[in-house]
Amino acid sequence: MTNLDEFSRSVINDVELAELLYINPEREISDIPITNPEKYNAAIKSLYLDWNPLQKLEPLDISVNEFHKRNQQIWFMPQEYLDMDIAKWILDQCQDQNELQRAGQELLEYAERDLLPLLQYLKYLVDTMRKNNIVWGVGRGSSVASFVLYLIGVHRIHSLRNNLEFTEFMR
Repeated sequence: MTNLDEFSRSVINDVELAELLYINPEREISDIPITNPEKYNAAIKSLYLDWNPLQKLEPLDISVNEFHKRNQQIWFMPQEYLDMDIAKWILDQCQDQNELQRAGQELLEYAERDLLPLLQYLKYLVDTMRKNNIVWGVGRGSSVASFVLYLIGVHRIHSLRNNLEFTEFMR
């Protein structure tokens, strides 16, 4: 039902909003920006209703790449994870020189791609799943080639023991 614009934002019009309300009449709708809120807002004003007006989905004056770059810097996790030196934590998990070297190489690649906040978030996610006894898969696909993700607990495949090249994951 919902379309996405070039920024991957939900684009909803008044008809689609009415369908949402039909499905869930209790749904708060003032937080949903829509393409054409004028009729709704005029109606609540003319009827003197104490309802929140709808917000218009405004065009953005930045490029799609800049929009995504900005959003990739926003992470919703506890401050302790935002402040964590994830590289140091990962290196502290290493058991020998080979592990230390591999983790260091991978961390350089993650840092070059500005993905250290992603590693912080994955640490938070894994800790949260463990704390709440949530089961997740042992590991599939190219991510099992990352020793760093193994150390964090994202998967259970020891890439060094299995001679998996990290470049398979970072392509």
